[in-house]
Amino acid sequence: MKRWIKRTFIGLIGATVVLGSLGACSTHRFGGGHEMSAEDSAKMRERMLERAGKELNLDDAQKQRLAVLADKMRDSRTAVMGATNPRTEAQALVAGTKFDRERAQALVDGKLGAVRGKSPEVIAAAADFYDSLRPEQQQKVRDFMAKRRGWGHRG
Repeated sequence: MKRWIKRTFIGLIGATVVLGSLGACSTHRFGGGHEMSAEDSAKMRERMLERAGKELNLDDAQKQRLAVLADKMRDSRTAVMGATNPRTEAQALVAGTKFDRERAQALVDGKLGAVRGKSPEVIAAAADFYDSLRPEQQQKVRDFMAKRRGWGHRG
């Protein structure tokens, strides 16, 4: 695989991780000790899509592809996180006098299975979005990822 293709692919995966953090917001606790509501999560998603659309000057079809990518990332994250609390899962591994290796391996296998199951959808959505961008938009994405800073970052 050519080096630039590898870098682009790795960069896209990095961008999808950033987008995936949107889904993370709905389950993580914030300073006030409350979880983000579905309404707040939806507002944050819309702001993120709007901001990316503005920064990249996306047309309607590109915005729709970005929204699909964000949804696929959220679905993937939900599948990986599962229905149980990760902290509770980790505590269960050390609940006895010995570390529960089998349970830990089963936990890892389950997470990897979820990643394997959802990754083709995420990759396809990322590729569809990126491939729909014009060359100057693709360059903005590469520049953004090279800087490792968000658009509009001050400092």
